[in-house]
Amino acid sequence: MAMGTRKQEERQERLWIAAAELPRSAGHPFYERMNELLEEAGFDAFVEQQCRSFYAPKMGRPSLAPGIYFRLLLIGYFEGLDAERGIAWRAADSLGLRSFLRIGLDEAPPDHSTISRTRRLIDVETHREVFLWVLQVLAERGLLKGKTIGIDATTLEANAALRSIVRRDSGEGYQEFLTGLAKESGIATPTRTELARMDRKRNKKGSNQEWEHPHDPDARITKMKDGTTHLAHKAEHAVDLESGAVVAVTVQGADQGDTTTMKETFIVAAEQLAAVGEEATADEQMNEQGLQEVVTDKGYHSSQMLVDLRELGVRSYIPEPQRGRRHWWGKPSEQAAVYGNRRRLRAKRGKRLLRQRGELLERTFAHIYGTGGMRRTHLRGHQNILKRLLIHVGAFNLSLILRREIGVGTPRGLQGLRNRVLSCFWVAWMVLASLWERYGRRKAPSAGRFKLFMPPGQELNAA
Repeated sequence: MAMGTRKQEERQERLWIAAAELPRSAGHPFYERMNELLEEAGFDAFVEQQCRSFYAPKMGRPSLAPGIYFRLLLIGYFEGLDAERGIAWRAADSLGLRSFLRIGLDEAPPDHSTISRTRRLIDVETHREVFLWVLQVLAERGLLKGKTIGIDATTLEANAALRSIVRRDSGEGYQEFLTGLAKESGIATPTRTELARMDRKRNKKGSNQEWEHPHDPDARITKMKDGTTHLAHKAEHAVDLESGAVVAVTVQGADQGDTTTMKETFIVAAEQLAAVGEEATADEQMNEQGLQEVVTDKGYHSSQMLVDLRELGVRSYIPEPQRGRRHWWGKPSEQAAVYGNRRRLRAKRGKRLLRQRGELLERTFAHIYGTGGMRRTHLRGHQNILKRLLIHVGAFNLSLILRREIGVGTPRGLQGLRNRVLSCFWVAWMVLASLWERYGRRKAPSAGRFKLFMPPGQELNAA
């Protein structure tokens, strides 16, 4: 086949182009199926009813419809976009996203300032109601059991720089503080090298009790998993271990311990599962007895936590760290809770639940914060981050439905599915050709006529 050449003359565009003749990308079928799913469950009517009190009846600037606003946040997960500005740019450039948002070709898509203004207008409880609506859709389709949950946390890098932190007591910047210490030690005009040397020798120089960021007080100085130190927030998930759906998400201070933050996440998960269970019908496969089991890692192990769960009638599966021999004089309730937890961990079910926790919890972190683009936040304050995160996690839950129905949960996955199907067809054809040549005692048919079906990059090997 001859190589195509670019024509030098100017190209004259047609004056009228039918909408049916516009090119379609691999994301069009995915977003069409997503819109069908939302319309079947009555998404637009629900969010309009929930957001009615935030909109003026007549006066004000042109508003962003609630259905479009929440769809824009869903796009953030499906396209792996972390900032509202990036979501607005992507929606303006993509014909598939215009169709998903129901924005005509002659209409201007919303800019990032409109998205930001709408987010600030709608409170966090309304975003939580939308998240609960998604859980209800999962329950209706049999993808939510609510009996056994796993809890784990991860850190999100904050939209704040360490060099901008100030003292809580005096409001003094970090550089000014070091300069003052140098002058007190006898260095009248300290250089940058001398300040760095002095800073390395100080103990507890990054205490959250002494320092804060002036524009994001909720951010905390935290060591990340890669060993670097940043200002960060803590996101904690509660996941249904029978379906992989996230039933609760909370945003808390990154300097708080796991045993402290688990209480809030457990309460939120129990309340939301109870709310979904009350609305579930007899045909829906929700567990009638409610939350019964909790599985975490050893960072959540504490005697008081096990006692509290035991009093609530919830079985715990929490690995116990090596703490040496313990003494139980005067602590019969703690001893019974700890020994019961040990006994359950040694059973086959306990070992299986721990494997599921490691698989399903880490999978949600990888999808939501890795490929979903939320590892670094572009918002400040726990309330703002939680608004975005609730819809982001809701999109992950909706992807579970599409993954069961069409085999993929993101537009990129649908594009990859096409390549995998073509690759399987090509491998099957080569196997049949080899068997034909070996046992049919005749020359195998040429693969040249099947170049159309070959995966990209394999045409040269077909000769």
